[in-house]
Amino acid sequence: MAPKFGTSGLRGLVTELTADLVADHVRAFLRARPTGGAVFVGRDLRASSPDLAAVVVATARDEGLDVTDCGALPTPALAMAAMAAGAAAVMVTGSHIPADRNGLKFYTPAGEITKDDEAAILAGLGAAPAGRAGGWSDGAAAAPAFAARYLRAYGGALAGLRIGVWQHSSVARDLLMQVLADCGAVPVALGRSDSFVPVDTEAVEAPWREAFRAWVAAQGLDALISTDGDADRPMMADETGRLVPGDVLGALTAQALRAEVVATTVSANTCVDLMGGFSVRRTKIGSPYVIAAMEEAAGARVVGYEPNGGFLLGFAAQGPTGPLAPLMTRDCLLPLLAPLAAARARGLSLSGLVATLPARFTATLRLQGVEPAVSAAFLSRVEADPAALMAAAGLAPVVSVGRTDGWRAHLEGGEVLHLRPSGNAPEFRVYAEADSAGRADEIGQTALAAVAAALRA
Repeated sequence: MAPKFGTSGLRGLVTELTADLVADHVRAFLRARPTGGAVFVGRDLRASSPDLAAVVVATARDEGLDVTDCGALPTPALAMAAMAAGAAAVMVTGSHIPADRNGLKFYTPAGEITKDDEAAILAGLGAAPAGRAGGWSDGAAAAPAFAARYLRAYGGALAGLRIGVWQHSSVARDLLMQVLADCGAVPVALGRSDSFVPVDTEAVEAPWREAFRAWVAAQGLDALISTDGDADRPMMADETGRLVPGDVLGALTAQALRAEVVATTVSANTCVDLMGGFSVRRTKIGSPYVIAAMEEAAGARVVGYEPNGGFLLGFAAQGPTGPLAPLMTRDCLLPLLAPLAAARARGLSLSGLVATLPARFTATLRLQGVEPAVSAAFLSRVEADPAALMAAAGLAPVVSVGRTDGWRAHLEGGEVLHLRPSGNAPEFRVYAEADSAGRADEIGQTALAAVAAALRA
């Protein structure tokens, strides 16, 4: 699949992300969008990221902009530093996709790029180099500043908790250990990897889920946490080793922060609608749509999140021990710390806190290697004859269908099946929702099998 540019940034095979192609996209971004005269650059821990970051730095300096080189750090730490300085940012990362791929994420001084920004950047491709000479400075302070944000708000709030950190190849693996210790917990390092491990927080592979259960039991953990590769998506398992989905972490975090308005995607768990106390605004899948809905609610205590767990804070909040400034970019730390602190304050286990929510459970699965054109043709067939897929999967008849993003069917009995191509990888996503975790998994697995059989046919 050739490199593709969109609001998730530029992504493609490392072999196809040539220096000229990367420089062209960086140049177009810097000329088409505001930069504040400076660019912050960061990267994840993929083997290909240092070389790509060097191209980004050289291109920005050639455009005459001053570059702050932050090295390897979490995406939200880079975004926070750049926004505080009124500067643009470029993060070299492929997020959760495999190590043979990589990409770039772009940020204006206001935050993540929008669909309008995307169009402007695409229109600016093909420009010649400027031949200027911008400055360079070390941005090593960006990651510690990000950690300090949470020390102020949650210092000591996790005292007495023993928390595992699945380090794998997350760029936040050492920072997570530090933040947990700063907040009073005992961090336990687990599963550190010298090679890149692609972790999709929405669809964690079964062998890893088995490892979580074993680690939690062997180490006597109150919870286990991690992130995706560039650390803008959280992952957490409870004291039994069972994963807590990102949209459940989002609902718990919104509750802990006393939010008034929640902006989230159409695919997110509907427990937030049933909790009461929130005005819930549903969007298409993708942080630009969540951000747009949050901006429409400006002035309210508004938050946003996606099922992958990336959490956006749109107002000046208060943590257990101090203030928490707004951060309008996907963050992994807040939706990890806030539920853990809330559970401890209420004298509950993490699973006990989750059990206080309305009983709605989701499952997310994926088929890899499905090209967008194949996905689109398949969804057209499902829309024309949904009964065939329902019969093949052994599911109840369809009562109503939503097409905000993909094909989302409400079934007799209140269950939900949502089919959608990935927007940034050759994958097909299957989402399911039901009143029990087992039933949601069953719907997801049977639907996935039926989808796979249909695609093979």
